[in-house]
Amino acid sequence: MITPEHARALFAYDAWANRRILDATAALSPEQFTRDLGSSFRSVRDTLAHILGAEWVWLERFHGRMPASLPSADQFPDLASLRGRWTQFESDLLSYVGGLSAADLERSFDYRDTKGNPHSFVLWQALQHLANHGTYHRGQVITLLRQLGAKPVSTDLIGFFRERAAQAAH
Repeated sequence: MITPEHARALFAYDAWANRRILDATAALSPEQFTRDLGSSFRSVRDTLAHILGAEWVWLERFHGRMPASLPSADQFPDLASLRGRWTQFESDLLSYVGGLSAADLERSFDYRDTKGNPHSFVLWQALQHLANHGTYHRGQVITLLRQLGAKPVSTDLIGFFRERAAQAAH
């Protein structure tokens, strides 16, 4: 089980890592951003849209809503449109996580996946999954950036904690 403090730190990290990966992606040309590289989500754009879409779907589930699908990557023609939506969404997710109590984290919730299959999870497990999911796919984006000749960026959790410690020291 995770505590509310752990959940807040985990999603502060998630937001930090997402912003870093979006910043690194800014070096790509529009063609590179959408180039099919044969990855599980084809392009950098499609992989980033998947991360954003999964976080949105899970937040919807946490609120008792059951989206039938993730948003299409095609609705983000460029990095600016993706970043704009992400910025709006990030505050919603951080606000939700910031308001959770220990009892909230222990509660079970029922939802249907995008195929309509019913599931039940304890909230802290779903949150842990969601943070892990983002980490996995950001790693894929790093590989895609390297394939495109762009400079990769570290999104390791320890980097987040080091940066926080350095800021606290000043």
